[in-house]
Amino acid sequence: QVDKNAELVARWYYCALSQEKLCRPIVACELGRLYNKDAVIEFLLDKSADKTPMEAASHIKSIKNVTELNLADNPAWSGDKESIKGDKYDDIQSARFICPVVGLEMNGRHRFCFLRNCGCVFSERALKEIKAEVCHKCGVPFQEEDVIILNGNKEDVEVLKKRMEDRRLKSKLEKKSKKCKSAESASRQDTAEDSPGPSKAKNGKDCINSSSGEKRQIIFTKSSDNGNSSIPGKVNKAASTTTKRSIADSEEKSEAYKSIFTSHSSAKRSKEECSNWITHTAYYF
Repeated sequence: QVDKNAELVARWYYCALSQEKLCRPIVACELGRLYNKDAVIEFLLDKSADKTPMEAASHIKSIKNVTELNLADNPAWSGDKESIKGDKYDDIQSARFICPVVGLEMNGRHRFCFLRNCGCVFSERALKEIKAEVCHKCGVPFQEEDVIILNGNKEDVEVLKKRMEDRRLKSKLEKKSKKCKSAESASRQDTAEDSPGPSKAKNGKDCINSSSGEKRQIIFTKSSDNGNSSIPGKVNKAASTTTKRSIADSEEKSEAYKSIFTSHSSAKRSKEECSNWITHTAYYF
C-alpha cells in the first residue's frame, strides 16, 4: 500500500514532470497537475529522438496548454530554513500557499481548484460558499467549464479530459473556418481584379497625359474599306489629325508656363551679356 502522506507530498510539493520541488513560476495543465514552468519549457524544447515518453506531460503540446498560477503565500509558513540541521520535525500539514478567501492551506487535505482564464487558485469550499460569476481575487468573469480541480481523483480527471478534448476540437474547427473564409476572400479579390471595370468596358477612349499635365482623349474610330473593318492597333487619319491639333494647342498654352523657368529660351542671355574668364560678371567695367 502506498503511504497517503507520501502521495500527497509528491503531488502537492513536487513537480509532476521533473520530480523537483515546486518553485515559482508554477503552472498547471488542463488536467489539474502541477509543474515547474522551467521543466515544461525544457520538455517542449527537447525534440531529440531518444526522448523518454512522459505520461504526466504527454497531453502538453505547447506552452498554451498550461496556465501560470496566481498563488497566495501562507504567512505562517517558515520554509526550509529551520530544518537545515535536521533536528526539527517537518509538519506536513503546513503548506506554502493558502486560499485567499477562506484561508485553508493547500496541502492536499482540502480540494483546491484554479480558474483557467486568470490562473487564480481557490479552495473548492470558497467557490461553493461564495457563489459568483467573477473571480474573487482579480475580477475576471468565468464559467463552470473554466474551473479546473487541482490533483483531483480519477473521476475528476476523466471529466477534465473530456472538456480538454472538446475544447481542442472546437479550436481546430474555428481555425479551419477562418482559413476557409480567408481563402474565399482572396479568391474574390482575384476575380475582381481580373474582371474589367465599368469604365474600361463601356468607354472606348484612352487618356494620354501631356508634358504640361493636361489630359487629352484620343478617340479610336473604325473605318470600313469595301465593307471590311480596319486592322486593330492602327489609328485612322482623322484621329491622327485631331491629336496633332490638340498637341499644338497644348504647346501654345504651355509656352507661358515654360517661360517661368530659366531653361526657357527667353531666359537665356546672349554671348555679349555672358561672362568670360577675365571679368567677374558681364556688367563689370
